[in-house]
Amino acid sequence: MKTSTSAYLGEPFDCSEDFYSIGNTYFNISEMTEFDDRTLSGRVSFKRYTRKSRTAFNGGSYPFEKSSSWCFPPDYPDNPDYPVKLTFYEDNILRIRMNLGTREPEQDSLMLSGEMKETAVKIEKRNDGVMLAAEKIAAEIAFEPFSIKVIDQNGKCLTKTLNLTDGECLLNCNPLPFSYVRRTEDMKKYAAASFSVSYDEHFYGCGESFTGLDKRGTKTVLWTKDPHGAETREMYKPIPFYLSSKGYGIFTHTSAPVTFDFGYNYQEAQTIFIGEDIVDLFVITGTPKEILKGYTSLTGRSTVPPLWSFGLWMSRITYKSEEEVRATARKLRDFRIPCDVIHLDTGWFEQDWRCNYKFSQTRFSDPEKMLKDLKDDGFHISLWQIPYFTPGNELYREIIEKGYAVSDGAGGLPTDDAILDFSNQEAVAWYQRKLQKLLDMGVSAIKADFGEAAPLHGSYASGKPGMLEHNLYPLRYNKAVSDITKARTGASIIWARSAWAGSQRYPLHWGGDAENTNMGMLCSLRGGLSLGMSGFSFWSHDAGGFVHKSPEELYQRWMFMSIFSSHIRCHGAPPKEPWNYSAEFLSRFRSQVNFRYQLLPYIYKESQISAENGWPLMRAMFFEFPDDKTCLELEDQYMFGESILVAPLFEDYATERAVYLPEGSWVDIENKESVYQGGRWHKIRSGTLSGIALVKKGSRIQMAELAQNTKELDWNKVRNEVF
Repeated sequence: MKTSTSAYLGEPFDCSEDFYSIGNTYFNISEMTEFDDRTLSGRVSFKRYTRKSRTAFNGGSYPFEKSSSWCFPPDYPDNPDYPVKLTFYEDNILRIRMNLGTREPEQDSLMLSGEMKETAVKIEKRNDGVMLAAEKIAAEIAFEPFSIKVIDQNGKCLTKTLNLTDGECLLNCNPLPFSYVRRTEDMKKYAAASFSVSYDEHFYGCGESFTGLDKRGTKTVLWTKDPHGAETREMYKPIPFYLSSKGYGIFTHTSAPVTFDFGYNYQEAQTIFIGEDIVDLFVITGTPKEILKGYTSLTGRSTVPPLWSFGLWMSRITYKSEEEVRATARKLRDFRIPCDVIHLDTGWFEQDWRCNYKFSQTRFSDPEKMLKDLKDDGFHISLWQIPYFTPGNELYREIIEKGYAVSDGAGGLPTDDAILDFSNQEAVAWYQRKLQKLLDMGVSAIKADFGEAAPLHGSYASGKPGMLEHNLYPLRYNKAVSDITKARTGASIIWARSAWAGSQRYPLHWGGDAENTNMGMLCSLRGGLSLGMSGFSFWSHDAGGFVHKSPEELYQRWMFMSIFSSHIRCHGAPPKEPWNYSAEFLSRFRSQVNFRYQLLPYIYKESQISAENGWPLMRAMFFEFPDDKTCLELEDQYMFGESILVAPLFEDYATERAVYLPEGSWVDIENKESVYQGGRWHKIRSGTLSGIALVKKGSRIQMAELAQNTKELDWNKVRNEVF
């Protein structure tokens, strides 16, 4: 049977596989041996098991069998007990902590933000347990066999922890109980927190997951990885949080590898596999909006990025000279295409990809003057960079000699590259000084690319192992870039690819290197909607896809989805500039971007509301209409803010599609004469925007007069369009 050990460099670490190995030792939860109702803490015992090979009717299986230890000296209990503590925050958050080892939990977690205030709890003692109740969440604890039922404000059981007595199948190993495994190969303990699943339950979130929006029946491995596309199970931005259609969400507070099993191995069980021996879970109840508000009260919320960032970002891989940059800026204005940002990707150094934080002296004659001239014309500049330094990089030896790189613990490097160690504050200060020079020159944003490859076998300045630093690396990276950018420019903005829980505090993120296909477009949308239900208000994607030259017809439909995204960027293999396509495309592109700029007052207003509450600007239909069962699995249409329903086209040369409209009346955003009744499906033709957008009847959408950049927007002429 498999184990979780990675077979090759950077491979996702799936700690669930250790729970199905015949060679490991298992400890399944048994009973609560102590409980103090003053501190809401106690101790819980576990019983020792192994998986024994069983043959029946020519088939093999591996059920649990009680076992005794065979150790010397005989000083290791077969049925150990461990401390457990429950805490209630606000009126709808329950925290369950259990320490299965000797390491003390962190007191100052980078993932948590702000002071968490405990709330009053009503305690009702019972013969077989205790009931603990806050205003909108309660925990009903049974002492033997141990279980915790999570109950909402109406007294309804939402889910419960599982133990061996919950098994109803022929073998005693399903569903997997709340347990931990002790690995034979290294004696490490990994935890499994198992909860019940209802027959009609659906799950969402987990970060920027490109697979189906609804995670029911799937296994999701949370390990930051460059998936080299948007059509795999791997993720740039795994987030150890999900919410259920039953009215609760669970945040697993850890930076260790996590695997979520949503009825994948057994339909009635959701299991959180954690690659460490500390269990720290926050259970949050309410509507999807209340759950995300609670989750982001713990981990922090996005600030609203500067207004200019909501305009068009024009880019390709890559502009390599001052001449190319100035020519692109000039043509954008000549062709009357509104634009606020020009991004320089991997080629602004002397040697492509070799990041040394210096403009090429042979191809950029006066970068500081270029930045000033462009800003005078309404353009902000974004620059690409990377925290990995190849042996040919002039900074390589300095980083190693000063101890700023992740090491192998024996005086060397764990890989060929020097990987900047963001857990080392001296390394962070060195790095920020490099960025400061660029920001002080007039650069407005830094693209925090990569960050998914912190080595598992590395040694870090924090003293933590790679198991705890790998997933945390993107959060440290995001923070370092955001902090210096805000300090030097006053704007809290980055353009990042990787993330972990808490990264939403440092907007904004984009969906990585999507394929130039219809499926790449759909999977990108899935990823953005999933990330939105993981606490991220702002997200973007590369219009037209990244890998090859964008097919013109696909690019046109993808631009429609970009109009109705929090941020809009054209980036990827050249050419990306619209004048390099047909005259018809150029005209349609201009019309699409014009509409985007006219819609900016609505976008900015909805962004403020979203950021204030920890909600996404791009919202899955379920998130906005949780009581509409048809919305449970919709993933190819979404809400943009509260009032606009967006349905992109995902087929070549499509001009119409089926769209589901929730209750109420809906008005075509391009043709107010077209009104559709909700609560049903409609086949709707697209207009000139190359997609379908509808507005809730009675909504007032703030629109601006057309401008070539956000600096020219006249807020005195903003009008309310009534639909």
